[in-house]
Amino acid sequence: MKKNSSVNRNFNWFRLVSRLSLVVLIFSFDACKNKEEKTSEGDTADLVAVRENNSTVNAFVSFIANDKNKMTLDHAYTNEALMKLTDATDAMANEIGYNAKGDISEVKKYALKITNDQFETTHANDIRKSTDIITNVLQNMQQAKYPGLATDITALRSASASINPDVLTLDQKDAVKSFFGKAADLLEEMN
Repeated sequence: MKKNSSVNRNFNWFRLVSRLSLVVLIFSFDACKNKEEKTSEGDTADLVAVRENNSTVNAFVSFIANDKNKMTLDHAYTNEALMKLTDATDAMANEIGYNAKGDISEVKKYALKITNDQFETTHANDIRKSTDIITNVLQNMQQAKYPGLATDITALRSASASINPDVLTLDQKDAVKSFFGKAADLLEEMN
């Protein structure tokens, strides 16, 4: 009888250890699965809380914040603001792995074009094309990595739309500067 009792105890002990092992295995599997889900969610997570502190973005934001330059007939300020904006946008695109090279190149061509002939009357059209392209790039970046900044994109798009291609640039300085201000605010949030 003792032998049978000993076998039963060993068998019960074995069953208990087996069940505990099974429970541990199930919990381990579930923990791994949850970790994988969190990792894949992180790929599309809002990166607003991540601080890149990109110096190119900071330079653009600082340039716009310290706006002491007056917009003049030679469009030097607008050219410099567009060039700094394209550099900042490109820098943020690189930070998040977004390819904006083609669009950035196109905006730089428009930025150079507005300084070629100061008496040309199509500068507002070229500036508007530039702001629309930059807005699209920033919107694509926002949708991919910064979903919490949708309101900022709406404000930027509105600022771009307020630049009238049929009105001389110097007659709508406030609209142009407003666009740069909204772009600086957005890039600062992304940065």
